[in-house]
Amino acid sequence: MNRSWSFLLLLLVTISPAMAQSISLQRAVMLVSPSIPLPMRETAPQMLSEEIAKRTGVTLKTSLNWSKTNPVNVAFVLAADKDLQGVPVPANTQKDRPEIKPEGFRVVSNVTSNGTILWIIGADARGILFGTSWLLRHLNMEAKRLELEQSVDVASSPAYPIRGHQLGYRTTANSYDAWTVAQFDQHIRELAIFGTNAVEGIPFHEEEKPSPHFKASPAEMRIKMGAICQKYDLDYWVWTPATFDLKDAAKRKAELDLHESFYKACPRLDHIFVPGGDPGDNHPREVMPFLKDLHTLLIKYHPKGKIWLSLQGFNVEQVDYFYDYLAQNKPDWLAGVVHGPSSPNLAETRYRLPKQYQIRQYPDITHNVRCEFPVPRWDQAYALTLGREAPNPRPYSYAKSQAAMAPFTDGFVSYSDGCHDDVNKVVWSMRGWNPNQDVHEILADYGRFFFGPKLDSPVADGIAALEQNWSGPLAENGGVEATFTYWKQLETENPALRNNWRWQVFLLRTYYDTYTRRRLLYEQSLEQKANEQLAQAETIGAEQAMKQALDVVNQSETKPVSPELRQKIEMLCADLFTSIGLQTSVPKYKAKGYERGCLLDFVDYPLNNRWWMADEFVTIKSLKTNEEQVARLKQMGTWENPGKGSFYDDVSSISKGPRVKTVSEDATDIAWWKDGFSRARLSSQTYQRCPALDYDNLDPGTRYVIRVVGFGEALLRVDGQRLEPIVYHREADTVKEWIVPLAATQDGRISVTFDQPEESHLNWRQNSRISDIWLLAEKSKE
Repeated sequence: MNRSWSFLLLLLVTISPAMAQSISLQRAVMLVSPSIPLPMRETAPQMLSEEIAKRTGVTLKTSLNWSKTNPVNVAFVLAADKDLQGVPVPANTQKDRPEIKPEGFRVVSNVTSNGTILWIIGADARGILFGTSWLLRHLNMEAKRLELEQSVDVASSPAYPIRGHQLGYRTTANSYDAWTVAQFDQHIRELAIFGTNAVEGIPFHEEEKPSPHFKASPAEMRIKMGAICQKYDLDYWVWTPATFDLKDAAKRKAELDLHESFYKACPRLDHIFVPGGDPGDNHPREVMPFLKDLHTLLIKYHPKGKIWLSLQGFNVEQVDYFYDYLAQNKPDWLAGVVHGPSSPNLAETRYRLPKQYQIRQYPDITHNVRCEFPVPRWDQAYALTLGREAPNPRPYSYAKSQAAMAPFTDGFVSYSDGCHDDVNKVVWSMRGWNPNQDVHEILADYGRFFFGPKLDSPVADGIAALEQNWSGPLAENGGVEATFTYWKQLETENPALRNNWRWQVFLLRTYYDTYTRRRLLYEQSLEQKANEQLAQAETIGAEQAMKQALDVVNQSETKPVSPELRQKIEMLCADLFTSIGLQTSVPKYKAKGYERGCLLDFVDYPLNNRWWMADEFVTIKSLKTNEEQVARLKQMGTWENPGKGSFYDDVSSISKGPRVKTVSEDATDIAWWKDGFSRARLSSQTYQRCPALDYDNLDPGTRYVIRVVGFGEALLRVDGQRLEPIVYHREADTVKEWIVPLAATQDGRISVTFDQPEESHLNWRQNSRISDIWLLAEKSKE
């Protein structure tokens, strides 16, 4: 089996002072060795010529003979070729020759009697593809300019054999469902240019209601995607869960017939991936025979086709059954195991899986929360407005995640639901080729290829700055404004890029981040002023205090901050829908659901508690006495400021939970009630299940009470001792209270933890949660 650590990557760059001069390709012609198999013999020169023409207006032609009138010839040959039309292929005297390893290539320039020859030497068809890709990433291409900065001798082969991304043409996607065949072709080409060698489709189980954006039927598109993969010599995977009871013979046969029909029609098909769960709920005793039947059908039409299974959703007994099955049956039809979210531990999988089977990672690089790699302690304002699928370039974070997991695997095919994660795809592919490649270098290649040679490093720095926008408390992150200024200048200086969808994505993020931060600062300050009005309720009366508080806090809507940024966000969302089909709104752009990247629908979602206040005021007005109303208003106004000697923590807010030392599994748990439009208090919409907090500098002589707001159970301990509550309500947003023993605070500190209740029988949405915690100092008796 090919293990990732057994793949040797070697990058050789040899540049002597005599060679250090630029090579202009403006008058170059291309020659192609007949030994290169079709279709790559045509695909590689076509790709090179078309991508150059788009950027420079120069169209390279293919010639059958060496040109003596043109200063540069670009020659495509296999490593096994000794010469091309009598001209020797440059020899490589290095001991390790990457260009003879699978997918390896060498790009080398030399000067001959026929002029300068730029050789693209591939170990195989893919080596030709990736050698051409290297050249495209390093050419300086703009109007009237097409050159390599210097003569070159570069050789490289990949570290990991599987480097792919899922591009599901389905209603669930936030952009793919709007693409034409030509857009898929271009995007798959661009992924290949950055080292991708596999694409995964989703051929069956389309939703009953087709996407309003479909340009072709799913049945047609899944065949077209196979043809595109054949054109670029990329592996075509399909993800196809068994979502029915496999013991149902009629449904099982219908599913097999459906598969066979697809296998027969698809021009290229390399791998079938069936998730054990997520979705699916079959025992492996039914799954394994079903997979064997799939393999029998697959190899009738694609003799080298392979079958893969993930253990997602399997319990301990089912996982053990799977490994026992492998030990007893040693199935040669199974290629390996896919490791994804909810799979058993990756290290354990590698240890238990027999060596003849491969492991393919299935990393979720598309989501921000409730996912495999959540943004660490994402600010509450982002979690409430950007949601799961906002544009999310996280190059440095994902490089670390990949580095931690890749050595256990043979590579990856990522989970993606749209083009918003484009940078992440490129980073995973390039680091899958070379795990040691510098992330800034990858981003510079990205900037050079997609935006031009003058923007390589500026774009690399700008993307890194966008990633930092999500680091730490948003209100304290002054870098957001600096990033906005930086990208605004790039936007002003490069008006020709306004229709480039990748450029639009970066601008949308920088405008959205900046607008959100300005709103947060402004709307939070209004809430503080509104709370000051509530504090006067005893003097001016409850009715007047509520009216004045609402007048203040609603200035978020009557006098909004930075309306010009809001307008720009609207325009960029429209541009992205036109350019790439990105659906940032359910009502406006017919997205599948509000969690599917619909940031435009939440661009004005309150970042203070004005909706909650308005609803609470209705309830308060129904109270019988002014004294009751005033008491409740006081509680509302001092929610986050309980007074001297007392403490408050918004459990899942990085800015308002200073004593919280735990991070939930999803980094920031967000309830996402009512499709994200909940009117509940903001703190109650983000939470943890079992937070831990440390308190210091307590007064040993003061009696303290712990108050919690949340839902369900809260099994509290102080310094490890379980306490009995004096108030205990389980309903949502109700209060629980405990008296802290005086003995616990004698050293001036306590540790607060919560035991996790047994709730494995519940859906995660019904699990207990904690959103707000107070440590309240009782007032001394006068």
